[in-house]
Amino acid sequence: MNDPGAAPESSTVPARPGEDDPYAVLRNRNFALYLTARFLASLAQQMLAVAVGWEIYERTHRSLALGYVGLVQMLPMFLFIFPAGHVADNHDRKKVILWTQLGLAVTCAGLAVVSRLQAPVGWIYCCLFLLGTARTYLWPASASFMPQLVPRELFARAVAWNTGSFQIAAVLGPAAGGGLIALTHSAFQVYVFNAVALVVCFGLISAVRSRQAPSAREPMSLRSLIAGLKFVHRTKVVLGSITLDMFAVLLGGATAMLPVYAKDILKSGPGGLGLLQAALPLGSLLMAAVMVHRPPLQKAGRALLWGVAIFGLATVAFGYSRWFWFSFTMLLVCGASDYVSVVVRHTLVQMQTPDEMRGRVSAVNSLFIGTSNQMGEFESGFVASLTNPVFAVVSGGIGTIVVVIAAAFMWPEIRRYGRLDT
Repeated sequence: MNDPGAAPESSTVPARPGEDDPYAVLRNRNFALYLTARFLASLAQQMLAVAVGWEIYERTHRSLALGYVGLVQMLPMFLFIFPAGHVADNHDRKKVILWTQLGLAVTCAGLAVVSRLQAPVGWIYCCLFLLGTARTYLWPASASFMPQLVPRELFARAVAWNTGSFQIAAVLGPAAGGGLIALTHSAFQVYVFNAVALVVCFGLISAVRSRQAPSAREPMSLRSLIAGLKFVHRTKVVLGSITLDMFAVLLGGATAMLPVYAKDILKSGPGGLGLLQAALPLGSLLMAAVMVHRPPLQKAGRALLWGVAIFGLATVAFGYSRWFWFSFTMLLVCGASDYVSVVVRHTLVQMQTPDEMRGRVSAVNSLFIGTSNQMGEFESGFVASLTNPVFAVVSGGIGTIVVVIAAAFMWPEIRRYGRLDT
């Protein structure tokens, strides 16, 4: 039986006003303010990650202490992601975003105080837990907020711009954070920059005028909390796209092995490692430059499947490569194909979800994808410890291809899904 939520494969849908103009969505005042705030927040977050890692290792000289950084920020997701989705659906999303931005700014100011006073490292972990909690509440509200800002026919273009801005931040942020630390020999200034940047984001979001449909508030209960899971389960095209992306990230990520490849396999040293780490976001940026200037995808479901399949194939090729520039190129391909799958998945999930459910469904999406990033790095490291790094990367890429084939047969709704804006 066809999924009633699946968009038909049709290339005869007439163009809508502004649809073929890649910059039309940027002339939307509310989206432009939101996009600027998102870019600034993402840039600050990338700088913060560098600063926290540098300071903790500088003060402890223990690798395990760095491992706790990811753990303490992931814990709030498991504890609060479903209540966060409920809050996003039962309260004004703009206000939720503003409160979380304020909480993030205060917490970054707290990190600055801890750094300046050289307080015990445990206080840094406390601040990171609070940061993780605020971000857990921010993600569902932010994801479900964007469809309120732009017309449906421009939403796919808005997602492409939003994802592209994040990739720019991913390229610039670590370099900016590292450069500021190199100049000042302290993480304090990075924390202060984060606090100021988040206050600016608060002002930008405050200026956004959004229209959220009024709905009857639903009391928080087990039934309400798991409503997003139930919706995802019965909406096969959403379930398939989230599951596909989750397993692709879980199995196909080669990033955890990049230090090993740079040092022992490609013999490229620290400079080569930096280039390899930059290749993925650079590939995403190149694809973003293409997609924001293209009309909406006509066969988005097939684009999603092909994107993940190419990601797997490029991962396998990278795993076997012994030539640095071929490895670099394969990581570029991984970044470009991943960008396609992210844009399609995020657009599809938001467009197939009723507004009153978007927060809780976004929470499910965040849980699936967020945890798979962390687990994917663990999976690669674990397999490499049992076998070798090449097997870990190649087997992950092959596993990703197998998942694509399985998803195409298990959820034919994905193959049949047509335009993202219908």
